[in-house]
Amino acid sequence: MTLLQRIQGINWKATFALDLVFIVLMVTVNGWALPTAVVLSQAIFWLLRLVWISPTLLRFILKRLLHMIPILLSVIAIGFLLIQLAPGDIFTQMQLNPNIRPSDIENFRRQFGLDQPWYVQFVLYVVRAVQGNFGFSIQWRVPVFTLVSMRAWNTIMLSVTALAFSWGLSIPMGILASTKQYKWQDQTISVFAFIGLAIPNFFLAFLLQFALTRLAPGAWPISGMRSLNHENLSAIGQFFDIARHMVLPVFVIGTSGMASLTRIMRANMLDILNQQYIVTAKAKGLSDRVVIYKHALRNAINPMITILGFQIASIMSGAALTEVVLSWPGLGSLILSAITSQDLYLVIGSLIYGSILLVIGNLIADILLAVVDPRVRIS
Repeated sequence: MTLLQRIQGINWKATFALDLVFIVLMVTVNGWALPTAVVLSQAIFWLLRLVWISPTLLRFILKRLLHMIPILLSVIAIGFLLIQLAPGDIFTQMQLNPNIRPSDIENFRRQFGLDQPWYVQFVLYVVRAVQGNFGFSIQWRVPVFTLVSMRAWNTIMLSVTALAFSWGLSIPMGILASTKQYKWQDQTISVFAFIGLAIPNFFLAFLLQFALTRLAPGAWPISGMRSLNHENLSAIGQFFDIARHMVLPVFVIGTSGMASLTRIMRANMLDILNQQYIVTAKAKGLSDRVVIYKHALRNAINPMITILGFQIASIMSGAALTEVVLSWPGLGSLILSAITSQDLYLVIGSLIYGSILLVIGNLIADILLAVVDPRVRIS
């Protein structure tokens, strides 16, 4: 009996007992943040459970994760090259301080490896990253992994909420616009969709801040993530405090995504509603509700799922300037600060996080497409 057969002979539900043990070890021994430990443990153990549930899907996921390696190496190499093309480095500003000797600045560069060519820095960084060392942020004076993980969770929380907001509204609005083609409902939705596409996120954020300040000063938070008395609130109070601060950035980020998704959903539904099988279903006497939501929607939603991975990337890129304008402590504002200060390892660490999220987003889209569309199967 092979090792795989022995593993498959175990009841996979027994692995749930290991989740809590792994989370406790990651938090207490390694000092990881609780959200990071929870997500990592669930990712590892659900991959393990696929040995029992779907070995074919497991092979597909592992193959896609292996494809992530050359992507990450390319991102790291390009990041090092672009940073080197910019004049100076993070220690250049220190040369203007007469109290710091030039020899000390050179020692700093040598200590952080910035005196080496970019390709040497690239190789050394990859070797250290494999060992779990993603560098040290010179600007913030903390390990890059710790800083990026903390900021990334803020961005992920904001992006996922904005994604749910845009998808939750764009699908029903697209269905309504397609079923009421050229009527006032369709015209109204189209006008709001074009406005959402035309106004940049950061400019919309400025407009909403100005409007709230003039019309209802102090009634609603217009910047930041927490109130000044956040630490004095109860757990429920802290949750609603963060939720209130998320309303404005979620609306700003989700508006542009909702506008494009609504137009795509409308076009998909119009194309499907003119198909012969839809006409046949109506001729058989099926109600409009059954025809639209049971037959048409399932086929119209497939192209939407295909662009889900890229939608995640676009929302995160759109969140960067919005985070700066609304003072949201996320990954976008961190990357901008790292680039302007030329904090090399912080830039590279942020790029790695963004690339991983992009690849995982496309992987999730492929899996969802295989689940929703019976014509697509992972084999």
